[in-house]
Amino acid sequence: MSPEEQRNEQDQEEGRWSRRSVLKALVSVPVFGGFLAAYLDKRALERARRQAVLQELGVSETGPAVIEDFMSRPPGERIRLGIIGYGYEGEALTRFAGFASPEWVEDATRRQREDPADKDLETYLAQNDLNVALTAVCDLYGPRAEKAVAASTVDVRPGGGSQSPAKRYDRYTDLLESGDVDAVIIATPDHWHAPISIDAEAAGVHVYCEKCMTRTAEEAVAMLQAFRGSDVVFQLGHQNRQSESHMKAREIVSAEILGPITLIEGTTNRNTPWGAWVWDIPEEAGPGNIDWAQFQENAGGTSPFSLERYFRWRCWYDYGTGLAGDLMSHEYDAVNMVLGLGIPESVVASGGIYYFKDGRDVPDVFQAVCEYPERGLTFMYSATLANGNYRGLQFMGHDGTMRLAGSLDVVPDNDSTRYDEKLEQGIISPDRPMFTYRPGFKGIDAVTSATAEYFASRGLLYTYRGGRRVSAYHLHIAEWLDVIRNGGTPSCDIEAGFEEAITCHMATQSFLEGRKVEWDPVRMQIV
Repeated sequence: MSPEEQRNEQDQEEGRWSRRSVLKALVSVPVFGGFLAAYLDKRALERARRQAVLQELGVSETGPAVIEDFMSRPPGERIRLGIIGYGYEGEALTRFAGFASPEWVEDATRRQREDPADKDLETYLAQNDLNVALTAVCDLYGPRAEKAVAASTVDVRPGGGSQSPAKRYDRYTDLLESGDVDAVIIATPDHWHAPISIDAEAAGVHVYCEKCMTRTAEEAVAMLQAFRGSDVVFQLGHQNRQSESHMKAREIVSAEILGPITLIEGTTNRNTPWGAWVWDIPEEAGPGNIDWAQFQENAGGTSPFSLERYFRWRCWYDYGTGLAGDLMSHEYDAVNMVLGLGIPESVVASGGIYYFKDGRDVPDVFQAVCEYPERGLTFMYSATLANGNYRGLQFMGHDGTMRLAGSLDVVPDNDSTRYDEKLEQGIISPDRPMFTYRPGFKGIDAVTSATAEYFASRGLLYTYRGGRRVSAYHLHIAEWLDVIRNGGTPSCDIEAGFEEAITCHMATQSFLEGRKVEWDPVRMQIV
């Protein structure tokens, strides 16, 4: 018996078929044999065509040119970390810094036991230990503050081992002045971002701030002035800066594969109450455990105590920036990362409250057109909170279109001049991508909830390094801490944050005033 026959017999005796055995068996059947041979020939031809095209374009099918693992060196000295604002986003950021709440650990353990495809706990425990101590917390809602304190002592964490409990502060100013922290994560509503960040810079405390960077354009200018040239490291929370797909997109554009880009379209379509900021209100919440007076201090207006306004603050311009600062900011920052567009010359925005008649004053349908005449292109953004048809971020060039949605596809344009010969020869076709990039494709089935799927589609939740599934939040925090320890510039520093903030504020102001607005770079004003 030949070695080949011995392998096949062994496969069959053990009740399992190798790929080689299956292929040989199918080929031996006349009907399937011809079909399979044709299929394999077609696959081989497609691979050859793709490799030829990519070789000519100078682009690899593998990941972007980044380090294989997400930590190039072990963390240095321990950094004392404070968290200001421990709502949904604040809790997530604290977890990805290495401190999950006991409730989250219990829930993630249960989910993994019931569904092995749920990888949240596994991914969390596989995070690098960033060598930080959670030493201080501040939240205006008592139960959340206590939950953050409990998270600081949990021993089920990357690296293992419990730490001393964090100290709770009722006011952020006391936290900054305590001497207990070297760096803070700011995950409050937008109307507190600027004052806390500026006070932190004055105290010499490094800042990781959630987006939108500020609630107003004037605050954005004040923050730029405070941090520009400062030794305090500032990082804005746009985690898509860590997405391998976004890095690959930048490589595609740099190689001029798309040709001259004249139009970019971004969308954010969501169709759930959660997606429209109708977030849960805890039963135990009330005037007795919420510091409402402090919450209102930096708001754009005054309002009597309201659980809806406190827990669903994004629905009002007193506290947030609506669809522009919350959701358009993600799409804009992705474009800015890939193309380096900066602040648009002008913006026109429109929309309205068409579906959620719940007392909010921010629109649930919103469109903005940002013009860059010097770059010869337009960035268009649209959103609805009453339909879930997400179409991805599309870069439209004369020679091709790139769709960026967690993964990446490039399709040649039928009338491309660069690819006219290849189109005519049938080597490439506008009916199929000539380039596809799927980072960590085998791990995508680990996305197990609608919320996770929404963030994953934008590269905001998980990405991959060297084939390893890792949180983009974790990477963004790790980068910030690395710059604090070793110097350099974080990927979403104060300059990028300022560009994001002003662009979003231009869109908001255009909507509120019903007119086209422009940016005056000399006076540093929206006019």
